[in-house]
Amino acid sequence: MEVECRFFGPFRDAVEDTRVTLTVEAGATCGDLLDRLETRYPELDGRLVDTDDDGLAGSTVVTRNKTDIRHLDGLETALSDGDVIRAIPSVYGG
Repeated sequence: MEVECRFFGPFRDAVEDTRVTLTVEAGATCGDLLDRLETRYPELDGRLVDTDDDGLAGSTVVTRNKTDIRHLDGLETALSDGDVIRAIPSVYGG
């Protein structure tokens, strides 16, 4: 399934694009996706997921289809085909 990721501010600079579409396996979670993004884009390492993988890093806001994942199941929020994930650094509203 495909998930679109949108980036803002310094995250956009790290990825060098505003949007990236990734193919993920069925059953993938937001945490899985964020870990994959940190691996694929080393400048994001530790900026999306806390270093102990316990939650989001700092005041980073991540939404799935415009709903903050902290209001869903956090990093365990399941992904669906066509979801739009937004990663917003704290300086832009976190």
